Amino acid sequence: MKIQILDASMAADKHPQLVGLLLDALAHGASMGLPPALTLRDAEDYWRGVQVALAGGTRVLLAATHEGRLAGTVQLELYQRANCRDGAEVQKMMVHSHLRRRGIGSVLLRAAEAETREMGRSLLFLDTEAGSGAEALYHGLGYTRVDALDDALAAGCARPTAIYYKSLLMPELA
Repeated sequence: MKIQILDASMAADKHPQLVGLLLDALAHGASMGLPPALTLRDAEDYWRGVQVALAGGTRVLLAATHEGRLAGTVQLELYQRANCRDGAEVQKMMVHSHLRRRGIGSVLLRAAEAETREMGRSLLFLDTEAGSGAEALYHGLGYTRVDALDDALAAGCARPTAIYYKSLLMPELA
């Protein structure tokens, strides 16, 4: 398996594979804040928006390939606010359904952490569906659950959300 950072041009080259990955992830129950029945056009538009963010320097896209095919991705949304420029949000981690449970998600997340450190940032946030299998992954990699937004259902969200963070500071510096 190979992990690489995709710039906007590389993401454009992999556009059909990225669209297919997103549609596969949603069809197999991934909770990513997108409708499960996303149309092909909506998926294409989503990835075009990611390409714009990549070109603008506000997002990082890491991709895992297995046997020459796209196996999974994770994104880092780089915080731009003056009071949190050392932070980033892990977004839209997805692994193709036929390659799940092989450690690809862990490898992607560790690579995202390494890239975050490389950029001089030290704090990661993420959210996931409360009670999902992803919670075990995040907990196992040292993320701390802050809280769950159980009231999200009442607010119109499809699923309750759990919020996590991880400090990437070295223990001796913390």
